[in-house]
Amino acid sequence: MLKAAWAPYTLHFRETAVTSRARMHTKDTYIIKVWDSADSGCVGWGECALFRGLSAEDTPHYESVLAEVCRNIGYYVENGFPEISSLRFGFEMALADLKNGGKQLYFATPWAHGKRSITINGLIWMGDKHRMAMRIREKLDAGFRCVKLKIGGIDFNDEVDLLRHIRSIYSPSEIELRLDANGAFPPDKALNYLETLSRFGIHSIEQPIKAGQPEEMATITRESPIPIALDEELIGVTSSADKARLLSSVKPQYIILKPSLCGGFAEADEWIAAAQQLHIGWWATSALESDLGLAAIGQWVDKYEPTLPQGLGTGRLYTNNIQSPLHLDGEQLGYDSARKFVLPELKWQD
Repeated sequence: MLKAAWAPYTLHFRETAVTSRARMHTKDTYIIKVWDSADSGCVGWGECALFRGLSAEDTPHYESVLAEVCRNIGYYVENGFPEISSLRFGFEMALADLKNGGKQLYFATPWAHGKRSITINGLIWMGDKHRMAMRIREKLDAGFRCVKLKIGGIDFNDEVDLLRHIRSIYSPSEIELRLDANGAFPPDKALNYLETLSRFGIHSIEQPIKAGQPEEMATITRESPIPIALDEELIGVTSSADKARLLSSVKPQYIILKPSLCGGFAEADEWIAAAQQLHIGWWATSALESDLGLAAIGQWVDKYEPTLPQGLGTGRLYTNNIQSPLHLDGEQLGYDSARKFVLPELKWQD
């Protein structure tokens, strides 16, 4: 008989993480475990990586729903889990781990066996232009050649000055720049902003306007001089037909897949299939999971043998991350299969 339990865990950022939406000092997450009462020595681990303030599932009832699923895990395995993305993500992890022997082998890909690495982009949080310039220098010194900058949270002219400064030193062949606006641009000004930003050899920009404005986004995608990537726009779109409809109407050049926000791994696979039908590119990114969730995403994405840099460089953001086999060598994210995950002391609930 299947059993399950959950425990809250608060991750602490090394530095305040700033986007156009919020300033974050901590990140709450939930670790879950699933086991068969006939073999309690084999446990499957997962992470329900709730992203407070971003997804609709951030409600006061989240923990009570999680507790209900754990109490009746057998029923939900047979009949389907609630349509709560981070919860599905976590239980997909835990059940896959249990099935594969409780070794945190979620997807048996070459990366999970330490046979190859995944190229990732460097992430630059918002800050004043001097601090952002310093962080870019640090990423370049560390070996990154693709950097994503969060924009939209400081004065636009300061951001333009920063990009101008970067391009005065580094050409597009030396450093690839991705931008993430997190929906910060007003729809009536977005194209003007994008025209200005296009002078700096930008690879792509994520979510220039807030999600939920498909007609405006379609216009921007059609007329933008910079390739558009949909991110938050994917949240809450669950059926295969709706996925195909959104992509065919907006026609983005890229989509950004956060499995814990877009329905879990199975639904992320559906997004990829829909995107490939329309020749839309994609890459995966973390939704600020701990290294437990990040490892599962890395194992999953490796099955596609990605050629674009992935957004999986968030493991060093925290002072109290879960000890894991993940390691960084410049822009290469590796997995040392000889090392083990070590969970902190947790207060389990069932």
